[in-house]
Amino acid sequence: MVQAVASRVTRRTVGVIGDGAFKVLLAVVYIAGAGPLGRLLGVSVWLMVASGVALLIGGGTEIGYTSSRSMRTYTKLMVAYDSGWVLTALAGLLMAWRASSAGGEVWMGYQAAAPMVFAALLIAADQG
Repeated sequence: MVQAVASRVTRRTVGVIGDGAFKVLLAVVYIAGAGPLGRLLGVSVWLMVASGVALLIGGGTEIGYTSSRSMRTYTKLMVAYDSGWVLTALAGLLMAWRASSAGGEVWMGYQAAAPMVFAALLIAADQG
């Protein structure tokens, strides 16, 4: 029994769990520090909290489905999610550099929407 469980835990599995745990940790930080972080980023408190809740759902779903979804599915979804995160962060930085106040809203808006899409796609994916 121990060997059966150990054989399913690969580096990819650990990576998926780590990615989900990071989302959950970030969610706690966003929710707990919504006021100060929102002021720093120029974002309203409700958007910080909404982003935190979305990350909590996304990260929890990611961890919860680890044993019932293929690592190929996870890899595709994580690459898409992280690529969007990087592009949105760059767009936010560009906006801030150009003295726009919308940079933080764009970045946090992505973090409010993308984890929900990630979770929905993961739930809808075939088991495997």
